[in-house]
Formats: sequence, structure tokens, C-alpha cells
Amino acid sequence: MREKVEAVIKEIRPFLQRDGGDIELVDIIDGVVKVRLKGACMGCPMSQITLQEGVGRALREKVPGIIKVEAVQ
Repeated sequence: MREKVEAVIKEIRPFLQRDGGDIELVDIIDGVVKVRLKGACMGCPMSQITLQEGVGRALREKVPGIIKVEAVQ
């Protein structure tokens, strides 16, 4: 599962980097993907929407068993 999640994050990363941000996979526990937002994404007021509607949606569509995505510090 980790490899599939990393592959999806690799697809998403260029979109975040284009706006000065980045994302790092921290862990996967019981279908919950924990990521660290970096760069401009850290303080962006839209980061939660990006996380849930962008990253979360892509992961749930492409990786069976993913329930949700959470940002960690």
C-alpha cells in the first residue's frame, strides 16, 4: 500500500511545488494517510481544502483501503 500511496503523491507533488509547496508521506495507519505539508502549503489557508479535495480524493480513488488523509507537524 505504501508504494501505491507514494506513487500518487509523486503525481500530485508537481502541482504543489508549482505554488511553492510540497508534501511528504509520514505514515499510513489503518487506512489513514499521514502527510507533512511543506513550504508555502504549511501556512496556506487553503491547505486543508487542497489536502482533502485534492490529495485525499486522488488517494481514495487510486489506492483501495484509504479512508482519509491527515496533516501532521
